[in-house]
Amino acid sequence: MEVFRYDEAALSHLKKRDKRLAWAIEQIGMIEREVDHDLFRSLVSSMISQQISASAYRTVYARFEALCGGEVTPERVCALGAEAIQRCGMSMRKAQNIEKAARRVCEGEFDLAVLPSLDDEEVCARLRSFDGIGTWTAEMLMLFSMERPDIVSYGDLAIVRGMRMLYRRKQIDKAAFASYSKRYSPYGSVASLYLWAIAGGALDLPDPAKNENASAKDKQPKTNKKSIAR
Repeated sequence: MEVFRYDEAALSHLKKRDKRLAWAIEQIGMIEREVDHDLFRSLVSSMISQQISASAYRTVYARFEALCGGEVTPERVCALGAEAIQRCGMSMRKAQNIEKAARRVCEGEFDLAVLPSLDDEEVCARLRSFDGIGTWTAEMLMLFSMERPDIVSYGDLAIVRGMRMLYRRKQIDKAAFASYSKRYSPYGSVASLYLWAIAGGALDLPDPAKNENASAKDKQPKTNKKSIAR
């Protein structure tokens, strides 16, 4: 299993820039999140996973992968056609989007190989040109397939929830989000890993948006107050 790569230099930077995040990093330790460097396979996987449960996704993707002969490539997907793809257990619209994505790559309309040379904004824009791929999905592909180092997604509800919990704020508006993201840069992707962990319950922190009447004591992380600053 390949995991998102980061080092002590990234952690050191984040700790120096953000004392509350520094505390969280010390409490949680290193995080391993799986990545898939095959961008086309990740693209198709993301399309399949949209608006279905995790268990349904695993079933549908397994059927699709088997239909591709165990290797999801643009050429094999193009050879299948939308009707065969749809029979794996997805909507025809989703199947057509997958077929169109494969055809764009096969016919040279979309060059995946050029993406590493582009900046984040341009990569996101190009990925969004695929039918069925929005900003959030493009950002997740940039993080978990391309391993872009500075991705913090405002469209990700768990990341925003993690910020609320870490900074004890009832709301994270765009201005606050931009401020925190700037603080994390150029290691926003690593910060995202920790925010996801926090949102998932890795630390004993309440979500202020759901606990507006909690006492100030309950909202304090269980550690020395002097070690944490906003």
